[in-house]
Amino acid sequence: MIKAILFDLDGTLIDTNELVVQSFKYAFKTLFNKEIPRDEIVRTFGEPLRDAMARYNEDKADLMVNTFRVYNQANHDNISTIFKGVREGLEDLSRMGIKLGVVTSKMKGMAERGLKLIDIDKFINVSVTPEDTEKHKPLGEPALKACELLGVLPQETIMVGDSHNDILCGKNAGCRTCLVKYTVLPLEELMEHKPDYVIDSIEDLVEICEELNKEVV
Repeated sequence: MIKAILFDLDGTLIDTNELVVQSFKYAFKTLFNKEIPRDEIVRTFGEPLRDAMARYNEDKADLMVNTFRVYNQANHDNISTIFKGVREGLEDLSRMGIKLGVVTSKMKGMAERGLKLIDIDKFINVSVTPEDTEKHKPLGEPALKACELLGVLPQETIMVGDSHNDILCGKNAGCRTCLVKYTVLPLEELMEHKPDYVIDSIEDLVEICEELNKEVV
C-alpha cells in the first residue's frame, strides 16, 4: 500500500531549470570569465551544488557556490514557475490521504521560498534538505529521513524526481521510484536506472496510487 510520496523540488514540482543554468553561467563568468555549456550544467541537476562546483575547482568551490546564490536568490521569483498539473495533482493526492514530502538538494530557506512561490507549501507535510542529513542524494539517507518524519515505511513510499540522483536515492532507501518525462536530462539515459513508473504529469500519480492501494484492499 502506498501511504506517502516524496518529491524532488527543482525540475519536478517547480521549473527552475533556466534559473539554475543562468546562475551557473553567472558564477563562471563572474569568477573566471568563462562560458560553460548548457548541457554540462544540466548534467549537474539533482546533486548538491557544492559537489558540482568542487569538480571544477575544489579550492574555490565555496566562493563559486556563494556567487551562484547571489544571482539565484535575486532572480528566483522572477524566473521560477510551476509545472503544469503539479498543484492539481498534489491537491488530489492530499485529499486521498497520501502523505506528501519534499526531498531536495536545495537549501532549506530557498526550498521553503520555492514552495510558497508556487503556492504548494500547504500540501507538503515534511521537507528534507541538505541541512537535515549527513549524506545526500543519490544515497538513500534523505528519503529514509523523510519516511521517518512521515511515519511510513520506505516500501509504502514512492520517490518522484527528474534526475538519476532522485531515482537512485529512492532505490537506495527501498522506495518505489518514479521519473517525470518532462525532465531536461536525456530520458533514455535515465531509463537505464529502471524507475518503477514514468509519468507525464504529477496528476498521473493519483491513478497509480489508486491502483496500488486497490490491490491490498
